[in-house]
Amino acid sequence: MRTVLIFDTDTLPVADRLDAFHHALTDGLSPNDIVYERPASGVRAQLELSKIGTLSMFTVRSTGFEVHRTERHVRLQSSRPGISISLQDSGVGRSEVAGERLRLGAEDITVFHQLTPRMLGWSGSGVSRAIVVDADRLGMSVDEVQRAAFRLRASPMYDLVLQHLRGLWIDPDRMAADPGAPAVAHATVELMRALMVSALNDERSGATRSVMDETLLTRIKAYISANLTDPELTPERIAREHAVSLRQLYTVLSRGGLSLEQWIITQRLEGARAALASRSSDHLTIGAIARRWGFARVSHFNRRFREAYGVTPGEWRRLGRSA
Repeated sequence: MRTVLIFDTDTLPVADRLDAFHHALTDGLSPNDIVYERPASGVRAQLELSKIGTLSMFTVRSTGFEVHRTERHVRLQSSRPGISISLQDSGVGRSEVAGERLRLGAEDITVFHQLTPRMLGWSGSGVSRAIVVDADRLGMSVDEVQRAAFRLRASPMYDLVLQHLRGLWIDPDRMAADPGAPAVAHATVELMRALMVSALNDERSGATRSVMDETLLTRIKAYISANLTDPELTPERIAREHAVSLRQLYTVLSRGGLSLEQWIITQRLEGARAALASRSSDHLTIGAIARRWGFARVSHFNRRFREAYGVTPGEWRRLGRSA
């Protein structure tokens, strides 16, 4: 699924803009009241939806507003409740939950459970990006989500998860079309669960150690996927980034049924194969595509490509053009 523009107020009559915005943020996500900073003539907003595997990813660009979710709205929640994981891409956001007020900037991950009353919004123009995940998938209670939301920065995993979430929006359409999209979606949910459990517990506690151990394979795979095109991605670097020994790294991967070098090669070959078949890469030589996908030597790339697919990179590109 390609990114869809759900609505754009610039395409609507001024009199219809408020209703359209309210419908998108209320019926499309969950019941809310919306307070607008400007009169109807000044409201401008866009809402986009992207999908990566099972992840629903929303981008809101708008002039100032506040979304208020009250106890009444919580009682009206008819669908399965979700958990919103959002980033303030531009502008300075603000929120209030359980009487505690927060200012939200580019370095903040914000988490809300849809069964918790809250306020969220910003003044002036702003951009917010959010993922909505079924609460059941995270396996955490409403109280746990609310308490973790105030302590996310206390986790040593915070920067890792922040960079992962940002990366989802770099090119979501390309990622959605990749065979690895379901794994990325699963990894995102697992990383958020690990971050929230870590935030709730002291780093030395059994619960935190347990979830860190459970999600180590997921975190390693997410890290590799994010750095797949880097030719300097070595086993030593991967182990160092995750504070494990090389022996432990290979043990964890073996338990997950993965051969590290083969898995990296396979993912790189799939990326290069897709690039060779894409018209957007017509201006690139086969060598340039190989280097972009982390192959330092073109001869090595050519050999591994033929072994994997039975044709050379040049033959594959010609086959794609003729098709």
